Amino acid sequence: MESVVISANARPTTGKKATKATRREGLVPCVIYGGDKVIHCSSRALDFRDLVYTPAFKLAEITVDGATYKCILKDIIFHPVTDEIEHMDFLQLVDGKPLKVMIPIRFKGIAPGVKTGGRLNQKVRKVKIKTTPDSLVPELFVDISELQLNESVRVRDIEVTDKMEVMTSMSIPVASVETPRALRSAAAEAEEEGTDAVEGAAEAAEGAAAE
Repeated sequence: MESVVISANARPTTGKKATKATRREGLVPCVIYGGDKVIHCSSRALDFRDLVYTPAFKLAEITVDGATYKCILKDIIFHPVTDEIEHMDFLQLVDGKPLKVMIPIRFKGIAPGVKTGGRLNQKVRKVKIKTTPDSLVPELFVDISELQLNESVRVRDIEVTDKMEVMTSMSIPVASVETPRALRSAAAEAEEEGTDAVEGAAEAAEGAAAE
């Protein structure tokens, strides 16, 4: 698992007044919970860039007063106008203690339906998994190498280990190969031409019989 290393400062005082003062200093107030104690700290928004502005799932290693806490990002608040980070919550990882996380989904293989002109439409990009810190993975995979036109793979098709429990409904479609409008139109035209040809042959046969 890739980790983002962050050096943070302890926040000796909390509350609205102290939090506003922290923001005025250009720092982001943070809370680390889930361990033996709750840690209040702060760091520059720039330090969180590789953790927040990425589709990848990464761990955070936050050092406060010489102690390092391995965490995952659980919640983030952005300013409604400026989109600046206003607050972040982190869950400390404790060996053997189960946690729930959202893991990105990646595809394995190439769908035959795409090769014949279909379009792969990914409907779910992350699934919720319950597992322990030692079984965390940066991504999960689903095989699409047998996916034909108008077929789907679902959450139940995602590859997981026996140490993972999928919390998302198994029946939800993850991705499907859809027939583009142009391909549907071409197929309809071909079908119509075939019907016209059959009808024309039948009419010609009837005419010849009548003679």
